[in-house]
Order: sequence, then structure tokens, then C-alpha cells
Amino acid sequence: MPKVAFYTLGCKVNQYESAAMAELFEKRGYEVVDFDAKADVYVINTCDVTNESGRKSRQVIRKAIRKNPSAKVAVVGCYAQLEPGQVSELPGVSVVIGTKDRHKIVDLVEKAQASDEQVVAVGNIMKQRTFEDIAFKGHRLKTRAFLKIQEGCNMFCSYCIIPYARGPIRSRAIESIMAEARSLAKDGFKEIVLTGIHLGLYGFDFKDKKNHLLDVISMIAQIEGIERVRLSSIEALELTDEFLDGLLKIKSFCHHFHIPLQSGCDTVLKRMNRRYSTEDFRNRVNYIRKLMPDVSITTDVIVGFPGETEEEFKMTESFISEMEFSKLHVFPFSPRRGTVAADMPDQIEKSIKNERSQRLIQLSQKLERSFREKFLNTTRYVLFEDKKADSKYEGLTENYIKVMVESKENLHNQIKAVKLSKNTDNYIFGEIDE
Repeated sequence: MPKVAFYTLGCKVNQYESAAMAELFEKRGYEVVDFDAKADVYVINTCDVTNESGRKSRQVIRKAIRKNPSAKVAVVGCYAQLEPGQVSELPGVSVVIGTKDRHKIVDLVEKAQASDEQVVAVGNIMKQRTFEDIAFKGHRLKTRAFLKIQEGCNMFCSYCIIPYARGPIRSRAIESIMAEARSLAKDGFKEIVLTGIHLGLYGFDFKDKKNHLLDVISMIAQIEGIERVRLSSIEALELTDEFLDGLLKIKSFCHHFHIPLQSGCDTVLKRMNRRYSTEDFRNRVNYIRKLMPDVSITTDVIVGFPGETEEEFKMTESFISEMEFSKLHVFPFSPRRGTVAADMPDQIEKSIKNERSQRLIQLSQKLERSFREKFLNTTRYVLFEDKKADSKYEGLTENYIKVMVESKENLHNQIKAVKLSKNTDNYIFGEIDE
């Protein structure tokens, strides 16, 4: 039986797509093995969000070639889409596929095997107008499954290369989404996380405008066995009153939103070409909390954007404190060639970016602990995933609090009521509430 190994860089969408491509190989009779094992085919699903991402992608490609010089190496994803010539020139690369036609990957690899010639299948992604269904299993964690329903982005933020790598927005057909969701329920998954490149614009490219994101959530929530539906990242202005009011009626919807902020300073947001102000963001967060007092709101922040002064950074610090996020994902600005921001004046020194990052990481730790503190001595429902040492099980509440309990019972993939009793630096310890 031929063997195939995968290495995935970048986001959850990439992880989903790698799992889907692995399913295609399995259906064709391949055994999927660990990347450190010797394989007949290596697939590297690349990222190219920053210059560092591209460097890392090249490093992994070379590693695969060293493992088995006679293997076929297929390079797919954003780096391959944006730099097909650069990728095809790397010695040992057999197949180059961008961010479309990944459903053909097995055929293209076998074509390269038969002809012993390099196959390059990278088209103009900006002309792509339909969602590409790859497979139906997707990226599955221990008890949660990511379900990709949308592709592409039309926003063109000044720091971001994604619209050029992924193309315009395309939404997945509702019938295809439901088929995968039912498959996940049948396989025992209790929570589905909806994901996409620009999730909030799901359905906006449909001619009939029939199905939008709220419809998808509502329909999945009705599938027997699915007890939770969660969103990945969604933009603030897409959380309209109507959408939020509709979510409130769906009992299985998790009260957790990941809403990218990027900066808490209006002048920086303008340079980033973000299409909201801090006041817009504040209004959305306040309305969400009015409807869902227990909600967890996490966010992304970029520090050291070109021209960011100490005063502008302090405005971001202050706004983050005001918003009381439950967790921050902090990214020092990394210029990506081909973006407007890469050529902006007043690039910030690495030492300053690192210092500001540390300040926000420390603030995040404080906010995380403070958010958990609000739920001490309350009972929340926890979906358990990992078994830790000494009969300890770890899981997540519906509002994204990490919980640890001790139990002799096997809690994997069970949802239990837990009395939250002790806050720590990384999670809340609790007891099963019988």
C-alpha cells in the first residue's frame, strides 16, 4: 500500500483542507502516515501570510525531499498560489497546486509518478467563482469538528495577502454543508465549528440570496446528535442586530465570538484599511453582551503596524482593557511582499514590536483570568476532550472556558454539568455536578 504524509502550515482552514485531501488519498488506497515517517508522497499545505511563512514553507519542502529523495512532493496552498514559479524551481518538487483544484490532487500526483515530469496546476484564483468541495470529513479534533463553508475574501486590508491567495468570496452549497454535518453527527461529533476565510459573508455571492450564515447555523442545530454549533472568526460589522437576535433563539449556539480587532486606535485602523472604527466595534460588543451576558469574546491584535506611535499603542492597550476580552491572539506586524503595508514608511523596529507584544500578552493573561473569575461557583456544561495525567480530564464550556476535573469515569466526548470551584493561571478546576 503506498504511503502519503502531510505537513500543514497556517490556519484552521488549511488544516481542514489537508484533512480533506488526506481523505481523497485514503479513498484511492493510500495509507496516511506521520510526516516524520518515510512516505511515497509528501504533501505540504503551505501558508504565505508573511515572508516568514514562505521561508518556513520552503524549509518543510526541503525536509520532505531529504526524507525520501525518490518520493513525489506535492506543494499546495497559499505559497504555491502566490509563488508558483519559485516553488516549481525548488529541486525535488513534483506537483504544484494553488488554492483551487485540490480535489484533483491524487490524479495530479499519479500523473507526475507516471510521467516522471513536474506537474504545475496553478490557475488565476481571481477568476474563481464557485466553492470547491474537496471531501466530506474535514478537520476533526477529538470531540469537535471544523466544517468549512466559505472561501475567499474581498476586504483587501493593507497588511493582508489573503485576497490574492484565496480569491473572491465563494459560498458552499447548503446541501453540501448539511451532508457533511450529518456525517459528523453520525460519527459521534457533538460540536461543529463553522469556518471560512471570511465567514460572515457566507451566502452573499448566491444569486437568489436565500441562505445566509444564520440559516446554516439554524439548520445544523436541528441535526440529531449535534449539541453545539460554534463560529470561528467573524468581523464586527457582520454581527448585525438581526443576526445576533436570531442566534439568541438557537439553544445550541455557543456564546463565544472571535472578533478580530487588529488595533484599538482609529488612525491605525484607517492605515490598515479596516472598515470600522473603535466606536463601531464597541457598539457591537456592547450589544452582544446585552443579549448574552455570559459571552466570551476573543480577538486578534497586530502590534507594531507601520507608523504606530507609543501613543497609538497605548490607545490600543486602553481599548482592549475597556472591552474586557477573554483572550488575545497577539501578532507582531510582519511585512508581506505584495501588500500595501510592506511599502509603508516608518516601519517599526523589531525590539519595539517584541516589547509591545509582551505587554499585550501579559494583559491577555490578566483578562483571561478575570473572565474565568466571573464564573466561579457557577455550574456550566463542559464538553470533555483530553485525558490528562492522574485521571484528570480537560474540556471547554460553551462560552470557551477551559475546565479541568478529576474523574475515574471516562469523560471523553461527554458533556457534563460542572461546578466551577478554583481559578488557576490556565483553566478553572471543577467538580462534576451530579
